[in-house]
Amino acid sequence: MTVDPEQLRTCAGYFATGVTVVSLAVGEALHGATVNAFTTVSLNPPLVLISLNRTSKAARLLPGRPFTVNVLAAEQHDLALRFAGRAETAPDVPPWQAPPERLAPHTAPALGGSLATFFCTPWASHDGGDHLLFLGRVEHTARRPGAQPLLYYRSAFHSVLARGSYETDGSA
Repeated sequence: MTVDPEQLRTCAGYFATGVTVVSLAVGEALHGATVNAFTTVSLNPPLVLISLNRTSKAARLLPGRPFTVNVLAAEQHDLALRFAGRAETAPDVPPWQAPPERLAPHTAPALGGSLATFFCTPWASHDGGDHLLFLGRVEHTARRPGAQPLLYYRSAFHSVLARGSYETDGSA
């Protein structure tokens, strides 16, 4: 029995996820990609995993390079759209921030204002069908307490309200 890819995509859309931008540097050029397939894998050693479409620019650039996972805050949906290649109103120049000085040569830049940030060095990569799975060793973390997360559910961005319900901003 074969599962229809569109049925799988639709069903998976019922699982709410956070939204991240994975950033990396190639020489002086800074790159980013919107990714919602992100998870922690291990606390010891500290590992995270991201999944990238194997035909994406990010999947071609990432192997062997340090990367940063920027967990987006609710007010950063414009950056999610920009790095997904679907933004008409997103800032031309994202708010890049240098990694902590002690990590600078070994990690990638971060996006300012992120809810949480994971500075990673490459650990391993694996085939994942039409995606590539990248594990990163977390070298440093940062967080912004009190901020609300940006969520992705059923092909739209949402935010958490104080009363615990969801509100959509209408972007997709």
